[in-house]
Parts: sequence; C-alpha cells; structure tokens
Amino acid sequence: MTEPDVVVIGGGPAGLAAAIEVARSGYRAEVVEQRESLGGAIHRQPIEGVVPISQAAGPKARWLALADAFSAARIPVRHASVFLGVDGDGLVLIENRRTGLIEQLRPKAVILATGAVEKVYPRPGWQIAGVSTAGALQVMMKETGRVPQGRILLAGSGPLLIAVAAQMTRLGNPPVALVEAGDPLRRMGPGFAMLGHVALLREAVGYLSDVYLRRIVWMRGTQLVAIDRHGENLQAVLQRRDGSQHQITVDRIGLHDGIRPNDFGLPTEKTDTTSGPLIVRAGDCREALGAFAAEVDGRHAGRSVADLLSGNRDGAELGREIKRARMAQATLAALFAPIHGVPQLSSLPDETLLCRCEGKTVGDLRRLCNQPDRLSGREVKHNGRFAMGACQGRFCAANTAALMAELKPGKPGPSPEDLTGRRWPVRPVSIAALTGAIPTNTENK
Repeated sequence: MTEPDVVVIGGGPAGLAAAIEVARSGYRAEVVEQRESLGGAIHRQPIEGVVPISQAAGPKARWLALADAFSAARIPVRHASVFLGVDGDGLVLIENRRTGLIEQLRPKAVILATGAVEKVYPRPGWQIAGVSTAGALQVMMKETGRVPQGRILLAGSGPLLIAVAAQMTRLGNPPVALVEAGDPLRRMGPGFAMLGHVALLREAVGYLSDVYLRRIVWMRGTQLVAIDRHGENLQAVLQRRDGSQHQITVDRIGLHDGIRPNDFGLPTEKTDTTSGPLIVRAGDCREALGAFAAEVDGRHAGRSVADLLSGNRDGAELGREIKRARMAQATLAALFAPIHGVPQLSSLPDETLLCRCEGKTVGDLRRLCNQPDRLSGREVKHNGRFAMGACQGRFCAANTAALMAELKPGKPGPSPEDLTGRRWPVRPVSIAALTGAIPTNTENK
C-alpha cells in the first residue's frame, strides 16, 4: 500500500476540505476517521437504514457540495480508526478498531481536524443518570432519526440549545422548556451586529420559528443550579435573574455551556520536517469558530501544507471568511453571555462532583489546595487523582484548573495541560496492541 503524503485526522468539514485541497495540489492524501461515516458532529450521518432528519437548507447544501467534491477527489479513508499520536521517530500511530491492531504511517505532513467538544460547567447532580449534553441528544437524533422520549429540559447557554429544541420539535417531542443563562433578546448591540452575518441569522430565525410556533417556554436570564433525583424523575432547580428559585420535574436534561477546541493531547503545530512530519491544525480544533468557518479553515490548512511541502515557506494568510467567522463568534458570545457572568466554581457545594471518572469532588480539591504553598497541576493529579481516570482529564482538567485558580487568586493559574501533559497515546490503548504494532509498509521494518 502506497504511503500517503498527508494524513488528515478527522472526517468533518475541516478535514474533508483540507484533504481535497491537498489532492488538488498533487499530493496523496488519506483521511483517518474514527466513525464508519464521514461528516463529523455537525454533519453527522444516520446509521444504515435510517432516514436522515430534516436539516436547515444552508447546512444541507454545504454538506452535499462538500461530500460531492470529496467523492470526486477519490481520497481513501480509514474508517473506524483512531489517531493515537506521533512517536519519537515521526511515525503516525493509528488504532484500527476493526482489526484491533496499531497501524503505522510515515507521512510528510499531518493535518489535525478533530473538531470541537461541548463545555459543561459542573452543577450539583450533573452526573445523575438521565443528564447528558444537549449535543449528545442532537447526535442521537441525527444517527437514529428518533427524538428522545419523555419530558426533556434543555439548559445552559448558547445557540445550540435553540437548534436542538427545533430539531426535537420537528421530530414530534419538543422540550418542556429552554433554560438560557443569557438574554439575547435584550442585547441590542450584538443583536444589530448579527445583521452582518446573514447566513447565521437566517438559520437562527428558522430554529426560533419552531420554538415560538410550538410555544416552547424560553426562560432567559435563568440558570440551572442543581439537579436532584425525584423518584424515577429528575428535579431541576432553576434560579431566575432576581435570585428566586423554582423547580421543574422532567425525565431527562440536556446541558450545554458552549464549545471549545477538541485539542486534548494533540501534538503542537510544526512547520519543519527536521524531526518528523509537518503538523498543522484545521477547523474547530485550532479555533472554535463553528461550522461556517470549519470548511474554510480546512481549505486554508490544505493549501498551507501543500505550499510547505513545495518549499513555499511564506504560507497563506487567513482569509476574509475566517476573520468574519471570528467576528460572528464574538458577536454570538456577547449575545448569549450569561447575565450573571460565568459561574464561579468556588461557590459550588463541597459535594459537587468535579472528576467523574475518579469520583472526586469540589471539596476534595478545596482540601487539597488548602495549604500555604500552591500545588502544581501535576501534584494535584498525582496526590488527588484529579484527571487520573479513564478520560485522563479530557472532561475535568479544564474545570479543575479553573477552580484551582479561583482558590488561589492573585497567583498564576494552572492550565489544563498542567494536569494532563502532552504525550501519546492520545487515547487509552492496550500495551499489547502497542507492542504488536505492524508497519503497513515493509520498508519501515
């Protein structure tokens, strides 16, 4: 099998666009995708035999155009394969989930296009069964074509909540309420600024029309502050802008507090080949700018890699589309900003779970940090087992680092990487699989 010149990690809009640009430049590209289908989270495809759910016209048209261009380019894809990292010899390690083997590639360049992940702030009870991210509910609907059943509450902050509510409505089970920590209808400045982003605004209006036509309760300026078990149901404790609280009983809760780059454990960017391949990031894993920008940024990354491989060290500047997407995301952030600011983790009760893998709480971290000398992230990890579980800090490191900074104000705060470090494998993998790694090219033996 011929080695690819460029390996693209991720089959979402950024990864596919990057691979197309690499192929157009005359280099061999190959996409590594952990799922059996392409599209990423934003263009998640249904499982075999399921009719796709209704999509907004804009995203649907963008996906069809991108999928057609990728198919025409005839770029090979390694499905059910997970990127593990780049080792000291410059080999890209891939876990083939179909065979259980570790495969080795020696490309000239790697484009990382691993997308974004949802942010969820810890709340008392957020670990209870029946609580998930709003994005997880959306993915379930896209994959299965079915809406989650029962009384469902969507809570947190950001436009994704509205999109999920609209999709649930179209499938026949609208949520009982949307709980939004911000109040976009009262943010006049950012609201007028959205007029400069017509495509985003058109998509938002489509979602909002579903919300209003079905009379879904949209509780703005309200926070979900705690979740309790109430028999077989969940009881959500909501706090209004005036500080008063009330409760609502539901069957399921979807939380969402924004998105961040999915850059956990990824190698740093590298634009020289003195030790291993070029490494470039693309799309939301470089900067979380949303679906509109991911494809554009992927094209930019593909062209940049092709230029570097051709000896052009100048590189292309980020296009006008990326700059506009950055402005749009800043406008959305201002529009949906929580009216009481980002929640202070230090105000959470001691029993609030922080690290779900290891069962570590806010109180555990508070006691660990309650000493004169400031502990480093590594010390907190090894002494307190924060970010030490199966996910290795993928979900708790950011919140743990933020709480450490709040507990020791006035001192330099740790970064999530202080707890997690940067090393391969990016994902947990058995030692047996690593030691049994077989090169795909016998010249590498």
